[in-house]
Amino acid sequence: MTRPMSAGAGAAPPSDSVAGAWWRGAVIYECHLPSFRDGNGDGVGDLQGLIDSLGYLSDILGVDAVWTGPFYASPLLDQGFDVSDYLQVEPVFGTLEIFDRLLTEAHARGIKIIVDYIPSHTSDQHPWFLESRSSLTNPRRDWYVWRDSKPDGSLPNNWTSEAGGSVWELDPPTGQYYLHSHLKEQPDLNWRNPQVRDALFEVLRYWLGRGADGVRIDVAHMLMKDPELRDNPEVAAGAHNPYDLQHPDFGTQIHLYDRRHPDTHQVMTQIRAIVDEYPDAVTIAEIEAMPWADWAAYYGADLGGMHLPFPFRLIETPWRADLLRAELEGLYAALPTGAWPIVALGNHDRMRLATRLGPAQARVAAVLLLTLAATPCLLYGDELGMADQPVPLSQQRDYFATATGGVSRDPTRTPMPWNNDVNAGFSTADPAQLWLPTAHDAAEINVDSQLAEPASSLSLYQTLVRLRGTADALRHGDITFLPCACPPSVLAYERRSESHSMVIALNLTSEPTSVTLPSTGSVVVSTTGACRGSTGATLHLGADEGVVIEVKEGMHSHEDH
Repeated sequence: MTRPMSAGAGAAPPSDSVAGAWWRGAVIYECHLPSFRDGNGDGVGDLQGLIDSLGYLSDILGVDAVWTGPFYASPLLDQGFDVSDYLQVEPVFGTLEIFDRLLTEAHARGIKIIVDYIPSHTSDQHPWFLESRSSLTNPRRDWYVWRDSKPDGSLPNNWTSEAGGSVWELDPPTGQYYLHSHLKEQPDLNWRNPQVRDALFEVLRYWLGRGADGVRIDVAHMLMKDPELRDNPEVAAGAHNPYDLQHPDFGTQIHLYDRRHPDTHQVMTQIRAIVDEYPDAVTIAEIEAMPWADWAAYYGADLGGMHLPFPFRLIETPWRADLLRAELEGLYAALPTGAWPIVALGNHDRMRLATRLGPAQARVAAVLLLTLAATPCLLYGDELGMADQPVPLSQQRDYFATATGGVSRDPTRTPMPWNNDVNAGFSTADPAQLWLPTAHDAAEINVDSQLAEPASSLSLYQTLVRLRGTADALRHGDITFLPCACPPSVLAYERRSESHSMVIALNLTSEPTSVTLPSTGSVVVSTTGACRGSTGATLHLGADEGVVIEVKEGMHSHEDH
């Protein structure tokens, strides 16, 4: 049996500041604003729609915090991640007054609001960039990354964009190229310029000062690049990531110099210092999949970096018990003393769980997500078992695909289905005006229909979220992975606090199996809805079944504790 893991294998428990933080025991919900709920009937999800959904989020699902997604002024070429004014709300999403009302009403229900912080790039319509490109001598010229071509007239370097093609775009009036790691309409800010840092720090203060409870930092690993802009090594056979929805061009090289520069950690510490001016505010960092030691470095020296860096390696791990166990053990072993992790198994940039794993295993994934020793973050609609939906080219919104020939992320982002009304209750607009078309199976997979079905995916999530909220072992306890003698199809672990213990056993295949447990108890959750009572030393798991067992007092194993 592996050693208990909480703050690293054999390490001290979480620091007092972490142990008492609201986010350590929270369940976070990513709503992806334009696709969640339309509150004014124009066909686009908005802040009012989120306000209208707070009852569902608090009373029905029971989450503790909502990550809104971007809602700032934007041309909306990249779902709002192309910001033209950091301090204004894009009118299609609402107003500052509506945002303030969201904070008031969410807080009254005990829900925290986490907003997106997008410091890596702006829209090319942002006033800063309009000034920067106006002349070679403009005071804001160095706010972005500009370079001449090489002496032979070629591009400044070979870096490829996540949207496809080169990261360099020629600006004919000034004769220089500007850097854009994403769309050419998303120029990268120059974080080596202290004025840029100060301006973006004021953006943080603005939203936290209004009452936001934290920030999710977009592509945090990309803020600092190699100052020499050296070429990336090329990969002859390509290095396509099957778990990410990126342009094929991106996999033609090893991205050694265009991201994850060591100076990034200094910037993370500076961002954290600003956030610490606001008691209880949290930082959640989007960082790409990387070795666990590199991931753990984002917590910073003495935990002075990010509170919760996303561990994307888990999303990119094949759905096999042995591989998942190895990655989870790697995560906990690398976790700095006193730290606490966040876990997501999907997001707005990835294939949905029900598509990637199938409906039955998506239910098993729900048990994993909500019973690990980590803060779970779930994507809107995953609680319903939503799958990716085909979106006709004429209706696509993802400019990464429509403009550059990349892979569309729209199938993951279709509207939340609420009921059997027009547009599945997402909007009262004419269907032709919807942000994206509703799912073809929305009549069967929606909130109202699943609330009426005890065996539904939503009912399972309700049970798991409620159990996590009341079971101290799940909310705060250590984690111990059970012996490797488990069948190769089973991932099993124990969660234990001083007063409470639970065992989780997950069959990751479609074949029944049995597993020997070190503890006896009662099954309190089964993904298949099987009627169960007390368990013995041998647990029989059905195909695609995950269970949570409440261990009887005095009946748990003390081996290796």
